[in-house]
Amino acid sequence: MKLFEITSKRKLNDNITWMVIYAPLVARKARPGQFIILRTDEYGERIPLTMAGHNEEDGTIDLIYATVGRTTMLMDQLEVGDCFADIVGPLGKATHMEGLKKVCVVGGGTGNALAYPIASGMHRHGIEVDMITGFKNKDLVILEDEFRAETDNLYVVTDDGSYGEKAFTTEKLKALIEAGNTYDEIVAVGPPIMMKLVCQIAAEYNIPSVASLTAYMIDGTGMCGGCRARIGGEDKFVCVDGPEFDGSLVDWDELIQRNSFYKEQEDEDRAHVCRLTGGVRYHD
Repeated sequence: MKLFEITSKRKLNDNITWMVIYAPLVARKARPGQFIILRTDEYGERIPLTMAGHNEEDGTIDLIYATVGRTTMLMDQLEVGDCFADIVGPLGKATHMEGLKKVCVVGGGTGNALAYPIASGMHRHGIEVDMITGFKNKDLVILEDEFRAETDNLYVVTDDGSYGEKAFTTEKLKALIEAGNTYDEIVAVGPPIMMKLVCQIAAEYNIPSVASLTAYMIDGTGMCGGCRARIGGEDKFVCVDGPEFDGSLVDWDELIQRNSFYKEQEDEDRAHVCRLTGGVRYHD
């Protein structure tokens, strides 16, 4: 088997894919909450992706990604047997688990792909895990069976009520707390605005919160400063200081503003991508 070879690929829905890649050195050191940076080919950009899992014995890592930009569109054209140019990792700090007995993990939308390794890792560590997984509608629901197998209690909610319970993740979180559930920690993974609201609810009930942040990255070592975030009034770097931070200390407004800086360019990149050159052919 060749290094960085794709050994498995399956679609979770029209936009999200689960891929297994042979990367034995990464798999040997990987821990829940950490991420990798990859390139599809020698001309490709470097993008960070959280590992959804790893198998040290097989030497493989799992990636779950949504096709939202040029590189993930290129990734989606790769098939079993194809290889990535390079993969660097594991990067970032692993999820903190020591001293925790019961937690609630809240995942929103595609953020559920990032919440899965955190929730499953905590569950395997012996922590009782309540999982709230939220989506806009039934067609976007992913990983339900996996979450059900790797958590103690799973609550599926949709904005429109087309599947599971009709509620926002924040509403369900409040309901669980009001019902008498006591959590040592609440973990938020998803869109920044959702994480902001989840962490605010945690603060209302004096429950510690952790947010898994996503940010623009280039080198992944803290050198470029692209993933800078304001945490507790200090500059931190998501790639080396995170990706998980105390949710009550995050400057959410600045983070949301920084994450939307390249939105126009990203929208332009949602066009046809040439697999041979990595170039984009824009729609008329």
